[in-house]
Amino acid sequence: MNKDNTKVTFAGGAITLVGNPVKIGDKAENFTAINQGLAPVSLSDFDGKVKILSIFPSVDTGVCSAQAHRFNKEASNLGDNVQIITLSNDLPFALGRFCGAEGIENLITLSDHKEMDFGYKFGFAIEELRLLTRGVVVIDKENIVQYVEYVPEVTDAPNFDAALEAAKALV
Repeated sequence: MNKDNTKVTFAGGAITLVGNPVKIGDKAENFTAINQGLAPVSLSDFDGKVKILSIFPSVDTGVCSAQAHRFNKEASNLGDNVQIITLSNDLPFALGRFCGAEGIENLITLSDHKEMDFGYKFGFAIEELRLLTRGVVVIDKENIVQYVEYVPEVTDAPNFDAALEAAKALV
C-alpha cells in the first residue's frame, strides 16, 4: 500500500496518507462504508448518478461542520442526478447526532471507521491519526473520476466552487 508524507499537512506538520491516491480519469473503485443505521452502503448503490464525495476528518470540528453545511445547502441546486456523499471516520452515531442537531438533510453521511475501505482505496487515510484527510472527489455517472482535491492543509476548506462546477458540468 502506498504511503506519502509530502502531499498534506495538519496544522503545519507533515502527515502520512496511506492508500492508493485517486486521479482524474481513474475508474472509481467500489467501496463500502456504514450509514447512520449501521447498514453497509457501497459506491455502487449510486450507479447512474454523478457523485460528489465530501471527505473530512470529523464533524466535531468547525471546518468539517462548515463543509457539511455548504454541501448540504448546495445539494438542493444540483438536482436528482447528483448525490453528495460525506465520508469520515466518525462513528455512525456521531454522524446521526450531528445531522439531526444541525439540520443536515440533503447528504448521505457514511462512516469509514470500521474497515477504512474508502480511505485506503482512494488514498485519504491518515496513518498517524486513523482519520480521513480533507478533500473532494467528483465521479461521473459511469464511475470515472472527473475531479480530485486533496486539500494541502487539513485545517483549510476545500475549493467548493471548483468541485461544484465539475459536478454541474457532468449533469
